Amino acid sequence: MLILLGVAFAAGVITALSPCMLPVLPLILAGTASSTDRRRPYVIIAGLVLSFTVFTLAGGALLSALGLPEDLLRDLAIAAMLVLAASLLSRRVAWLLERPLLFLTRRRPTTDGSGLLLGVSLGLVFVPCAGPVLAAISVLAASGEIGARIILVTGAYAIGAAVPMLAIAIGGQRLTTGVGLLRAHAASTRKVAGALLGVGALAIAFGLDQEITTRLPTYGTSFQEKIERNSSVRRELRALTGSGDALAAGTTSAAGPRAPEFKGIKLWLNTPAGKPVSLAGLRGKVVIVDFWTYSCINCLRTLPHLKAWDRAYRKAGLVIVGIHSPEFAFERVPDNVRSAVRRLDLRYPVGLDNDFATWRAYDNDYWPAKYLVDRSGRVRYTHYGEGAYGETESWIRRLLGEKVKVSRTSVADETPTDITTRESYLGYARLANFADPVAFDREASYSFPARPLRDDELSYSGRWKVEPARIRAGEGARLRLRFQANDIFLVLAGEGRVDAFVDGRLLSTVAVSGTPRLYTIARFGQLKRGLLELRFAPGLEAYAFTFG
Repeated sequence: MLILLGVAFAAGVITALSPCMLPVLPLILAGTASSTDRRRPYVIIAGLVLSFTVFTLAGGALLSALGLPEDLLRDLAIAAMLVLAASLLSRRVAWLLERPLLFLTRRRPTTDGSGLLLGVSLGLVFVPCAGPVLAAISVLAASGEIGARIILVTGAYAIGAAVPMLAIAIGGQRLTTGVGLLRAHAASTRKVAGALLGVGALAIAFGLDQEITTRLPTYGTSFQEKIERNSSVRRELRALTGSGDALAAGTTSAAGPRAPEFKGIKLWLNTPAGKPVSLAGLRGKVVIVDFWTYSCINCLRTLPHLKAWDRAYRKAGLVIVGIHSPEFAFERVPDNVRSAVRRLDLRYPVGLDNDFATWRAYDNDYWPAKYLVDRSGRVRYTHYGEGAYGETESWIRRLLGEKVKVSRTSVADETPTDITTRESYLGYARLANFADPVAFDREASYSFPARPLRDDELSYSGRWKVEPARIRAGEGARLRLRFQANDIFLVLAGEGRVDAFVDGRLLSTVAVSGTPRLYTIARFGQLKRGLLELRFAPGLEAYAFTFG
């Protein structure tokens, strides 16, 4: 649990330093610049942490129990920010707001009340970048499974996000009060802060904040994935949510695991008269199941590629199905999702998965996530997060086969280039960048390709049994990977040794014993590119690589 709390805190810190925070930072600076009270930054951030934690966990359930619209809190928060902006722009408005409270005290009201109101409002409109930690919180909150552990994880995430924001708020206030010109024109500074707060609130109300952040270059993505998608962290999150490997549990054949059917979808958009979509009804088509949510910046960045594939390959038999699984209460409102689908110009079916039933059926834990299903209804390829568009399109074309008569799409990939090889799964349910086809659920012989492996590409040799979540070594079992990393880790299980070679030279021998856990294969001390070859004792099991 301590590991998960630490990761949640680190994820919050990364979120606060990422592009999705940029629309909120000017509002924090405006709120602190309007007052010389040294307590104000702490009050604002405390309000933000409190409201984000409480309403992320219980806001949707509370509004549902009261029969109120699920975007009511967000609308009230925007209205509150507009009122605060008006109070900064006009002394008379401020006096009118304060007047009802004057009888409570002989002193004029301090700025703590308005600071707390601003912080609470920001906590309700704060839309952090999505990751597995936030996904787990959202799933459990949506299903009402809220206990002490999920409260602690949510609090750790919120506090992690608060630390950089508090530093920025304090620095901004000290700069404002310390500069003589600004101090001499305090009234004008208040008005500028009020105007900035009002403009920011209107931008959030009309969705302009999403437009801004999607056009900004991303940064921190690889670091966030390294922290949150570590295999140890994933095990902790699975223990927290109680999820299993749904794809691995399904019936499989040589074509791949059976794709779970869509479940619990309350509303379908972009279908004739709202008619439900089913994988059974799409048999004979190649299907992309895309898990997304409309305020997730990572999701929005993938949409140009999805729309391009929809235009290019629809006639050849490709169907894209968007599964909208909400992070926040306001994303559960059908009209909000309908408006977003229209604004984003999505033409393919979108199902509202407000109860995360389909999300759980796929054992998903990330926004965005793509599952590519072949014509017989089996999952052939998965990808989590942004990027790998060329690889995904290659799989689309491969599964469509001879019906593809169009050229590849040409949408620019704006995902930041990772400095290390991404986490690589070895079982077929999530196997990517593999050099050759594999046999499912039976031991078979493999050979390394004659050509050199490409960057991040995997290959097997010798006897292997490839299962949904792992590979089991037989006689002469070897594995090669073209990598780029400072450190290499691998989840292993069983009894025996693994010899690790890099560029043909023996680097280490790892003694494996017991149940699955993370083993260190190599530590280079600096960024290293090369060819890794592992030689396994028979009976050993391998699950997934992670890289540092």
